[in-house]
Amino acid sequence: MAEKIRVQKILADAGVASRRKSEEIIASGRVKVNGHTAKLGDSAGKKDIITVDGEKLITQQDIIYVALHKPRGFVSTMQDERGRKCVAALVKDIPERIYPVGRLDKDSEGLLFMTNDGDFANLIMHPKTHVAKTYRVTVRPGINEEQLNRISIGIVIDGKKTAPAKVKVLEEGDGRAVLEIILYEGRNREIRKMCEALSLEVARLKRTAIGPVKLGMLKQGAYRELTPEEVRALKASAKKGEKKDGRDTGSKGRGKKKGDPPSKRNRGR
Repeated sequence: MAEKIRVQKILADAGVASRRKSEEIIASGRVKVNGHTAKLGDSAGKKDIITVDGEKLITQQDIIYVALHKPRGFVSTMQDERGRKCVAALVKDIPERIYPVGRLDKDSEGLLFMTNDGDFANLIMHPKTHVAKTYRVTVRPGINEEQLNRISIGIVIDGKKTAPAKVKVLEEGDGRAVLEIILYEGRNREIRKMCEALSLEVARLKRTAIGPVKLGMLKQGAYRELTPEEVRALKASAKKGEKKDGRDTGSKGRGKKKGDPPSKRNRGR
């Protein structure tokens, strides 16, 4: 017989509220199990459907983390009022409702995470965690040392200087240069705006890694699930950056509950 667990513990484990507060939520009639209003003392198993205020509860077993190779021409949203192709079409066979972690603009390609874990999404996207994002960028007509140095130390865009970035030339010739740029912040279309400020044309922009996770040989339009080791490594990288930011600035961040939608910050390059 499948193991059943008290509903208040399931709610607490899913990050809805503390155990005591979850009991209050149940007592108020806001929780249902398989369509029936739950009572204090009720238990549920893995196959039971639990809703809170009409919304299906996301339990640990339901959480999914996906690495997608977003092709050019797709927008990083689940639906688009302008009728453009959305990344939702690339993961439509996944039964869970997942959403993008951050953005890659329509003309960019490469690694994009998708998940239904709000805590994870906000941790990866929050500007204080400084999760490194690596890009392969083809620019025209070429690049000189002064331009490389300006990308490295930061460029004023929209009245604010970009954070220092790592940049190196991978290939050069035939009126173009291929760069590797590593960013530690996530401002809207940051690389494109930096290049525009330097009178460089971006011919191609591809995100090849987020933190320790690389795009690798994943084909365009294909996805794979992140391994538990990759998820742990990403969380560790983000928390390490968060602690460093706290030491540098003395600032304190506010956490979000699991299931919260990610913030609209840190949109793609």
